[in-house]
Amino acid sequence: MTKVVIHNGSIMAAIVGPTGAEHRHLAHKVMSQALDEAKLSFSDITYVVATGYGRINVPFADKQVTEISCHARGVHSLFPRARTVIDIGGQDCKGIKLADGKVVNFIMNDKCAAGTGRFLEVIAEALEVRLEDIGEISLRSQHKVKISSTCTVFAEQEVVSRLAEGVALEDILAAIHDSIAERIQTMVARVKIEPEVVVTGGGALNVGLVHALETRLRTEVEIPPQPLLTGAIGAALVARELAERALEKGALPRKERKLEGVKLFD
Repeated sequence: MTKVVIHNGSIMAAIVGPTGAEHRHLAHKVMSQALDEAKLSFSDITYVVATGYGRINVPFADKQVTEISCHARGVHSLFPRARTVIDIGGQDCKGIKLADGKVVNFIMNDKCAAGTGRFLEVIAEALEVRLEDIGEISLRSQHKVKISSTCTVFAEQEVVSRLAEGVALEDILAAIHDSIAERIQTMVARVKIEPEVVVTGGGALNVGLVHALETRLRTEVEIPPQPLLTGAIGAALVARELAERALEKGALPRKERKLEGVKLFD
């Protein structure tokens, strides 16, 4: 997903849009939507920070900052006591350890779909269940079962086989969520999990996965009001800090920015 947050002491606009092959076009499109929501023009924007995998494809950004730093900044602004961040995205999962809002360690799984939103998408498709429903359904489970496969391909085959054997759908989904939670716990434990634990990303919207994580971690977790936007909020806050520093030095970026020939902001 492509996200934009416009911040001026508080959030003025927040947009979540799709991501595709045309990263630069989508960045402009989502930025345009955010500007419309905030009732601003691009010349009103003082400083732009891009983050995430596509940050180098945002031609109007003044600076690129790593997603780890931006997630940490965004989470700290919402949960000042946060010590552990678990970000469950569509393509990766991250564990970030914080001390006073600063990153002291992190770990990331971006090589395998297991433990990510994509894993759940594949399972939902295999079971012919809407992705947004699987969390609620899993909470109805009355019998504990085990899904042993951690590979997406083999797990897909296993859940279909278990369903054919007569295992209840809710029990299968609960087992899937527990399997993902176990994998995430094992990964994040390498940076030492300490409360307060905050879960972000699309996975935070899945009540079944959150429940499984809380059970595995033996602690309640915090969920941001808009868990998909944590990194974007952090990027906006970093942009504000960089703008203030630049202003002090008299080196604020020019308002008249060239956008490499793209005329969406004319």
